[in-house]
Amino acid sequence: MADTIVALATPPGVSGIAVIRLSGDNAIDIASSCFQGKVDLKNSPTHRIYYGRFIYNSKFIDDITLSIFRNPNSYTGEDVIEISCHGGMIIYNEIIKALIHNGARLAQPGEYTKRAFLNGKMDLLQAEAVADIINSTSYISEQTSARQLFGEFTSEINRFRKELIDIASLLEIELDFADEDLEFVPRTRIRNQINEIIKFTQSLIESYKSAQILRSGYFVAIVGYPNSGKSTLFNTLLKRNRAIVSEIPGTTRDYLEEFIYLDGLPIKLIDTAGIRETSDIIEIEGIRLAESILSQSNLILVLNDSEISFHNSDKLYEELKNHYKNAKLVLIQNKIDKVGKIDNKNGSIHISAKMGTGIDELNQFILNEALESINREQDILLNMRHYAILEKVKENLMSALASIDNNLENEFIAIDIRSAIKQLGELTGEIYNEDILNNIFSQFCIGK
Repeated sequence: MADTIVALATPPGVSGIAVIRLSGDNAIDIASSCFQGKVDLKNSPTHRIYYGRFIYNSKFIDDITLSIFRNPNSYTGEDVIEISCHGGMIIYNEIIKALIHNGARLAQPGEYTKRAFLNGKMDLLQAEAVADIINSTSYISEQTSARQLFGEFTSEINRFRKELIDIASLLEIELDFADEDLEFVPRTRIRNQINEIIKFTQSLIESYKSAQILRSGYFVAIVGYPNSGKSTLFNTLLKRNRAIVSEIPGTTRDYLEEFIYLDGLPIKLIDTAGIRETSDIIEIEGIRLAESILSQSNLILVLNDSEISFHNSDKLYEELKNHYKNAKLVLIQNKIDKVGKIDNKNGSIHISAKMGTGIDELNQFILNEALESINREQDILLNMRHYAILEKVKENLMSALASIDNNLENEFIAIDIRSAIKQLGELTGEIYNEDILNNIFSQFCIGK
């Protein structure tokens, strides 16, 4: 018999409505002990909502609506009760206290979803997708997690896993007829199937870089000589004053970073110290930090003070372009409000950070570059656990291919394929241990 758990399902704090969730064999009995309404919950059919009063120690706590979901037709696969009450902290805490007093216990982080997994309501990939949806920072990552929750990713994994099981089974049958030198499946066909699965795993592995952009943000560094307008641009893109703006060179000695969201995509803006020759120790350290930041950036905006010269930053641009080859660089001609029209022959972007001219175009450019770095035509790997497992799958399949190419015995090929099968089973949760589950679900919030 599963013990009955209770937790607040909505975020803590004051709100219009709070939802408290009970799940377990005694959920209906425990809720009945506190519910005063026109129906007997113990005899109620599933998927019903009732209005009534919550009573504790003969005292009225709140008017509530109570939803009943009988097993197995619930989120967890167990009997589930959801109580909707007014969202005052005193109210929902009193209700939870009453339910615990009557036999429930407080749920652990992720315990509802863990029970859903253990009761076969979802596989491990789908369970992890629940947390990823909640923690999504962009529409793209939310949609990727939603497809995973709907089981699309699992279907692909299971299809390739079945292919590997079929291959391994045939290879092992051949071992039973080793004396007769039979070949139940041509090695060319096995090689082609394995190559297809390697291609699939490799595309997912490569997509993990895109996932880091969705999770951590697309890094955009603003760099340039002192007084080129970096901090002004930083503030303008943020739409608030975050960096100190001054005509004194070297005002920005450390780097500043803040997030903006463009069409739901997280963009991490970084304002760096102005690059120049200096004897100031603190400013030198700021410039050194700027160089470190640039090496991690996806896009570098090289800001030029066009009031001095349209070509004042050409040398800096070329030096940065040669040094930071993994980043996209673009020259930004700033202060165009002071110089008028600029002949745009080098693909630079023209703005006035102070006046706001060209900022919409710059935002669109940043968004386009960020979207271009994400392959949206395929599934994106969001989870480090998935990434690590698929790396092992690929490694085992590459080893199996090498065994085929070297005409090794079936036994060696089958061992590598069986290892890949096991790892794909660990990916979906068909094979698991308690330590893995505890690690995964401990990262969930309480109530989910």
